[in-house]
Amino acid sequence: MTRRELFASAAITTTLLWPLTALAEDTVEVVEFSAAGKPVGKQRLPKLRKSDAEWRAMLPPLSYDVTRHAGTERAFTGPGWDNHADGLYRCICCGTALFDSHTKFDSGTGWPSFWKPIARENVAESRDASLFELRTAVSCKLCDAHLGHVFDDGPRPTGLRYCMNAVALKFIPRA
Repeated sequence: MTRRELFASAAITTTLLWPLTALAEDTVEVVEFSAAGKPVGKQRLPKLRKSDAEWRAMLPPLSYDVTRHAGTERAFTGPGWDNHADGLYRCICCGTALFDSHTKFDSGTGWPSFWKPIARENVAESRDASLFELRTAVSCKLCDAHLGHVFDDGPRPTGLRYCMNAVALKFIPRA
């Protein structure tokens, strides 16, 4: 193979593979759950992206501020922060299942707290150095909605406390 042929084949390969690379970055794998809270399988879905104006139009003001701009609701004020009913907590922005009421506990903080997500694939964690301390922010894997933070002061069996903003979650009673 001549140099010209080698460069031509490399250019073709790069051109053909580029859409696959872009596709991988634009999709996420999440676990879908039935209304009864049972996993129904993993799905590779396109990352949900909307304009700021679209998010603002579809969400209540506080939910918009929390989920799209990493805001925080005041403690003991969010809808259902003290809810003890049986069901699933889904993302208010996209409906992805995030937490099961079976892992919810009363942390005394005034925010819904869970000791684990319903599926690790459904949440993303990232470093948050705001407010002069290092924390781990938690967001929805499908739509990047900010949900809250995770701390290492939770109960057994994980020792974790997923401290979520109630306005970022939609409670759905178990069917």
